[in-house]
Amino acid sequence: MRLVLLGPPGAGKGTQANVLCKEFKVLHISTGDLLREAVRNKAAVGLEAKAYMDKGELVPDEIVTKMITEKLKDTDVSSGFILDGFPRTKRQAEILDKALETLRLPLDMVVYFETKEDTILRRLTGRRVCRKCGYNFHVTNIPPKKEGVCDYCGGELYQRDDDKEVTIRKRIDVYNNQTKELIDYYTEKKLLHKASGDLEVNALFSELKKGFKESGMI
Repeated sequence: MRLVLLGPPGAGKGTQANVLCKEFKVLHISTGDLLREAVRNKAAVGLEAKAYMDKGELVPDEIVTKMITEKLKDTDVSSGFILDGFPRTKRQAEILDKALETLRLPLDMVVYFETKEDTILRRLTGRRVCRKCGYNFHVTNIPPKKEGVCDYCGGELYQRDDDKEVTIRKRIDVYNNQTKELIDYYTEKKLLHKASGDLEVNALFSELKKGFKESGMI
C-alpha cells in the first residue's frame, strides 16, 4: 500500500493517516515532521532546508523530495507508506514520481478528501493548544476538563493565529489555487480516489477500506 493523502487544512489527513498506518502497518511520512527531524539531527539535507527556513523562505521542492527519498531508502517500506502533506503542486508531484520510479515504488492510489468549508472552519476554529506542553484540545471534540487549562500540565490553552477564521479562509483559498492542477494530474494518471473529508474518523476509515478493496489493494 503506497498512498498520497490530499486535502485542504482541516480535512483530517493526519488523523486518518495515523489510523491507516496502525491498521495496515505502513510508514507514515509527514513532510512537516521530516523537516523538523532533519533540522534537529543536523542532517545535510536538514541544514539545507534550515537555511531557507531561517530566511522565511519556502523550502525548494527538490530539497523536500530529497528528504522523502532518503527516508524511503533508509527505512523498511516493504509493507508500504502514506505520504501526508506532499506533494502540494503538480511540479512537486512530477518530481516525486521520478524519485519513486527510481526507487521502484510507484504509487497505488492518491486519496483526495473533499471537504466543505463549514466543516473545516468548525474543526480548526475550535482547536486549542497548550502554551506549555503543546498538547491539542478541541472545544467540542476533545474539550479539557477545565476550560482554558491543559489536562496534562496545567498550562494555558490558546487559539493559534493559524486557527482563526480569517486566516483559515485564506489558507483554504491558497490550497485550492495550488492544487487544482495537482488533482487534474492524478486524475489523468488514473490514481485519484475521492473521499468525503466531512465524515468523522471511523466513517471515513470505512469508506477508504471499501475503496481499497474495490481497487484490489487489500
